[in-house]
Amino acid sequence: MVTVQKFEDLICWQKSRLLTKEIYKALKDCKDFGFKDQIQRAAVSIMSNIAEGFERGTQQEFVNYLYIAKGSAGEMRAQL
Repeated sequence: MVTVQKFEDLICWQKSRLLTKEIYKALKDCKDFGFKDQIQRAAVSIMSNIAEGFERGTQQEFVNYLYIAKGSAGEMRAQL
């Protein structure tokens, strides 16, 4: 079994990074600044919580942060 050494190797983090990049690209011309800010922050939160949970060092905390990231994903989906 392979042990992940850094969060950048996690497929979920890699995909959330790409998602964040696409959200920023898609909304670059959006004039609704409140909406734009909120959805971009939700996207960044997904990526950030995966990384933070991984760096906490325990499986329990990692799982907790994955649930937080999942909540941010739900927020972003609702806005889309």
